[in-house]
Amino acid sequence: MKLFEMIKNFHNDESGAVTVDWVVLTAAVVGLGFAVLGTVKGGLTTLGSAISTEVGGVTVAAGD
Repeated sequence: MKLFEMIKNFHNDESGAVTVDWVVLTAAVVGLGFAVLGTVKGGLTTLGSAISTEVGGVTVAAGD
């Protein structure tokens, strides 16, 4: 009878289910982050290049 009781207790134990939920949720957040990064990468590269061009053309006046 102990074997059936152990199997029943194992089946009813839900302590690992929370861990699985967190792993799946974390993987989804990381995947979403990579998707956003892939989407905005081109725009950020263009913006960085434009800023570099503008800052490179600025001359600083010497103080008196």
